[in-house]
Amino acid sequence: MPLLAVENLSFAYSHSDVLSDISFNVNRKEIFFLLGPNGCGKTTLLDCILGLLKLRQGSVKFMGKELNGRRPEDIARQVAYVPQSHEKTFPYTVREIVLMGRAAYIGMFSSPSPEDMRAVEEALEKVGIIRLIDRRYTQLSGGEGQLVLIARALAQKTAMLVMDEPTAHLDFKHELVIMETIVELVRETGLAIIMATHFPNHAFYFENSNIATRVALMNDHRFLMAGRPSEVLSEGNLKTIYNVNTRVVSYSIDANHDLKQVIPISTQSS
Repeated sequence: MPLLAVENLSFAYSHSDVLSDISFNVNRKEIFFLLGPNGCGKTTLLDCILGLLKLRQGSVKFMGKELNGRRPEDIARQVAYVPQSHEKTFPYTVREIVLMGRAAYIGMFSSPSPEDMRAVEEALEKVGIIRLIDRRYTQLSGGEGQLVLIARALAQKTAMLVMDEPTAHLDFKHELVIMETIVELVRETGLAIIMATHFPNHAFYFENSNIATRVALMNDHRFLMAGRPSEVLSEGNLKTIYNVNTRVVSYSIDANHDLKQVIPISTQSS
């Protein structure tokens, strides 16, 4: 049984179709990418999976049980969410931000238990920033802040993370730090991840790292195709999705490892 099964999912605002007849599965220790241009429905699909939007038709099942219509705290114990950014309004400590990931386990008038505090520390250890536990969240860099959001999601103790462009506002180094962290989490914990991204090379990065990786190409509110990055991310398919001329190249970094990358060439017709 797949961890997550989405079957014939459709969604609309009033009479405007946003998602149409989408089906896919995600297994443990697998990363499933949503790739496509702005407005194709990636974030809306994530919101449907998280139970934030009511489906027009279809189903979202986690370990065989329907997620849509369940209480938010029940969903939060199954699937955790990592946004692309977070407004740093109040000077909470890192400990307090990550502790928010335990909200589904703490009663409204209850205090965090020793188990909750252990979950916070374990999550920060897993992403390598336990040293920041007492720092103010407002004082962190963008990359450190994103690691805190991942730790907050890990503190929920779910089997799946849903990530919406988790490297969107990061510099060159911290983008790679986040990607390396995700690889280690999948390997060590068996997490499954659904990630929306604008960058085809993200999917190649995980496939190059020997992580089970699939990618769905989205356009016009539906999946055009889905499969392994090396099968789906061709120059022709990327031209269809983005109307961009590209080259998909392989580079040998040593005798045992070849890396695939997409190189954008131009937006001109050729």
